[in-house]
Amino acid sequence: MTVSKSTSQFDNDRRTMPSAAPCSADPCAADSPLARDGKPATVIVVHPRERRAKCSVEPLRQHSDFRFFTFPNEVTIDLSNYVQLGLGGPVLSEDDADRGLLLLDGTWRLALRMAPFYRHIPVRSLPIIHTAYPRRSSVFDDPGEGLATIEALFAGLKILGRNTKGLLDHYYWRDRFLDINGWSEKQNGVSEL
Repeated sequence: MTVSKSTSQFDNDRRTMPSAAPCSADPCAADSPLARDGKPATVIVVHPRERRAKCSVEPLRQHSDFRFFTFPNEVTIDLSNYVQLGLGGPVLSEDDADRGLLLLDGTWRLALRMAPFYRHIPVRSLPIIHTAYPRRSSVFDDPGEGLATIEALFAGLKILGRNTKGLLDHYYWRDRFLDINGWSEKQNGVSEL
């Protein structure tokens, strides 16, 4: 799928969008549509204005089950068997277990700018998930259903029955997130999710 628009349609301040190759740390990752478990790899499209220091999925760039691409560059994986996590679609369920996940990563406003380019990918919403991600903005309010990308990703993979082991290891709020959503080890009597 090619994603292209004129610069003026992207940017109100007349700067041009940077052009770059897929930004996966693994040079072979963008070539393979499959994760280690044989399921479709998770595709994360990152807006170029998303600050890497604040990007909640940044630690996953080294993980072989995820393919990162920088918007508006072409996603080189066939997305015909994918669903995208978003608002307003049917709830993601086990019925989607054979499909890949597409996530748009950026602030809510930046994600909304990317969404039209992926409108052909069916949207799936998450059930009610409570956030533990610490965020602060003096400029914008998050939607009430707002989760950090990593939280939405974890919930989506959990619903699909995919491996989530170690996914939240880099986050100090991990235990709180798992506890408030009923996924903690002590609540489920299992080791790492």
